[in-house]
Amino acid sequence: MKPLLAPSILSADFGNLESEIRKVEEAGAHLLHVDVMDGRFVPNITVGIPVVESIRGKTRLPLDVHLMIVEPEKYIPRFIEAGANWISFHFEAAVHHHRIVSQIKELGAKAGIAINPSTPISSLEEIIPYLDFVLVMSVNPGFGGQKFIESSIRKIEKLRELSLELNPKLIIEVDGGIKVENVEKILKAGARIVVAGSAVFKGDPERNVKDFLKKLNQFE
Repeated sequence: MKPLLAPSILSADFGNLESEIRKVEEAGAHLLHVDVMDGRFVPNITVGIPVVESIRGKTRLPLDVHLMIVEPEKYIPRFIEAGANWISFHFEAAVHHHRIVSQIKELGAKAGIAINPSTPISSLEEIIPYLDFVLVMSVNPGFGGQKFIESSIRKIEKLRELSLELNPKLIIEVDGGIKVENVEKILKAGARIVVAGSAVFKGDPERNVKDFLKKLNQFE
């Protein structure tokens, strides 16, 4: 599939969020990434269901909601009702992965699992056949603006190898420290959705999106 860009609103100006979203949408972004943090699974607190619902009314872009929360199964129905199109929850934050994936799909959203930098790809072997996508965290979750962990490249490659065996349609998404300068090697490793926060929203969001798209459009 053609690579997709998912700007993360975590780095947007929340005082002008509608305007920020409009800028990246008009510049050609493909999805909108929404980081939900609960202060328990990660040490930060961000947005919740009301914000997702508000965003849904302001954009036509699919909402890619990344749940960095404990007990995600309790909140997934409400996030999907609020307008989430893609839902990922953390492998490390849940026990009954198959049950939660089925829950997401039954409610009509794409189902994904996110993994921390220290979680091995092999942990996903039993669940990969049931997933629409895997979100590889290339920084430790909880804060924006972190530096890309270089060992993530080999991790993406391993996931691609495993997916070709178990689920060739699996989409690999990568989040953390992605910039125009390093996105090419991330795509070459097998990623097809790249999440960028500060690299999009700091400075000129429209120009930044277009710079990313120049790189993404080189890949199929």
